Parts: sequence; structure tokens; C-alpha cells
Amino acid sequence: MDDNRTIDLVAPEEAQGERLDRVLAALLADFSRSRLQALIKEGRVGVGGRTIWEPRHPVNAGEALRVEVPPPEPAVPQAEDIPLTVVHEDADLIVVDKPAGLVVHPGAGNWRGTLVNALLHHAKGELPGIGGVERPGIVHRIDKDTSGLLVVAKTEAAHRALSAQFADHGREGPLERAYLAFVWGVPSPRKGTIDAPLGRSRQSPERQEVRAGARHAVTHYRVLEAYPDPTRPGESLASLVECRLETGRTHQIRVHMAHIGHPLIGDETYAKGYRTKARRLGEDARKLVETLERQALHAYLLVVSHPVTGEDLRFESALPPELEALRRALAGS
Repeated sequence: MDDNRTIDLVAPEEAQGERLDRVLAALLADFSRSRLQALIKEGRVGVGGRTIWEPRHPVNAGEALRVEVPPPEPAVPQAEDIPLTVVHEDADLIVVDKPAGLVVHPGAGNWRGTLVNALLHHAKGELPGIGGVERPGIVHRIDKDTSGLLVVAKTEAAHRALSAQFADHGREGPLERAYLAFVWGVPSPRKGTIDAPLGRSRQSPERQEVRAGARHAVTHYRVLEAYPDPTRPGESLASLVECRLETGRTHQIRVHMAHIGHPLIGDETYAKGYRTKARRLGEDARKLVETLERQALHAYLLVVSHPVTGEDLRFESALPPELEALRRALAGS
């Protein structure tokens, strides 16, 4: 059975003399130029009834164009029935509220049980294929032990448009990403910008570090709440900080906050030297910190421009129960 989809087109007047791949890219917004070039080289494109194998083939105005699109190849990751909290979904994208503990993308040591596996099951039959492979379009990630909002493309066109927004970091569009972070101590000043380049640690490849010549990274922060130190009246032991990303580097908030001396509570990678501070907390807060099993970081705000309609989409997520409990306990310490 032939499951190929056939698309018939006519080259417009402005296509006269243009390369075939460029003409098709202008006519088929849902396909990337690289994908169309691959289809041409596979012998799946015809011009005037002849199969054309060369992407640079010149097109004449009025010529009949035919593109045969094969069905998406099965995704390498397997679909798995993993519960998802879906905040918004339409034909082009899906926004989920990811719990802590869920890895976003399959990789070494995490080939199953990821967000991608869950999305392949949730959106089965609704993913027309990105690059010819049935898969969701991941345009940004959240660390395994961070919770919160994440947008995923369902089509190739949406994937390109959303990727462009994230690459632009909100300079020209409405993109916003903001996190709530519980940190040790209180940053001073209470509102500021951390502009410190980040790169892979030379001592440990699983860590990131601030170092000259690494990738540009900027985090804007402001203190929302300060929590008292029960052992030192008048002083604060921890705080709740809003962090807004201007760039999106791996572990950016975690490393930047540690860099200024205020690492995240529960961060076993960048705050190990601060474990003893938990002993100064009240009993309820201390028990919560000791059993947290995650860094206290939540992606609570996401604003994107819809990749098709252009509408500004704004989503907010409340603190998950374990972080809301920590917040109340810290305030009552």
C-alpha cells in the first residue's frame, strides 16, 4: 500500500529561473528547505512530468510541480502512556507543566520515561513529522529536577517559528521565561542582573561553570520574599527570587545564583557546601529541605507568540505542592 501524500503545485510568475528548492520552500511553508532538498534528492519531486534530482534545477513560470511526501518514519523513542499536565494544546503546539523528576528528551541512561516518550503517546497521529520523523519539536528544555512550563511544537512550521523566538531571546518578540527559585541567603542588591559567561566545567563534564570566553549568559533577578533565620534574630536565612532568562544556557539559573553566593536550596550539584544551613531552619522547614529530592526551581511564567496566528500566549503555573509547602515552612521558621 502506498501511503505517500502527493502535493500538486504550479510555479508562479516570480519563480521564473529560480532554483527548485527555493520555489518549493516559498510555496510550502510547512516544510524546511533542507527537508525539501532531501525529497528532491530522493526522486520525490517532479517538474513538468519529469522527475528532478537536483535542488538547483531552474524552474519556469507556469510549470506543474509535484511533490510526493512519504509518511513519517517511526520515531526512535517509543510512545509511553505517561500522565501529562496539559496547560494548552492546539493543532500547532502543546504547553505542558512538567513535574520535577521527568527528563525532557531521551538520552544516555534515559531512553524511556521522558517527556518525549509521553508526548509521542499523547499526540499519536497528530505529529506530521519534523524532518520527516514522527516526533515532537523540542525548542527548549527544563532540567530533570526542575518543574514548570514548557512549549513543544507539533508541526515542522511551528518548530521553526518557535525555535526562532527562543533564539532571539525575546529581543524582537513577546517571549518571556521566568522562574521562581528558593535560594540560600538574600541577594544584594535585591534586584539586579547577572552577566557571566557559562561553559562546560573542565573538571566535571556534567557541570557548568562561569569562565571567561564561554557562552554569553544573562539572568535578571529580583527578591520576592526573605525568610528569617531562627538562630539569628533580625537576619534572613533564605529567600524566594524571581529569575528571568535573557539567554537560555544549560543550568543557567542554578550556576548564576551559586556564582553570586546564593545557590538554590536542594541543588545537589551546585549547593553541596550549603547543606549545614538547613540545620538552622525551623523543624518543619528543615525536614522539607532534607527530603526535597530536587532543586527548588520552578518555571512559572511562559509567554510566546503563537507560531501561526501570531497571538501572544501567556501561561502561569502555581508552585507545585512540595515547593508551596517549603514556602510556608520557611516563612514560619
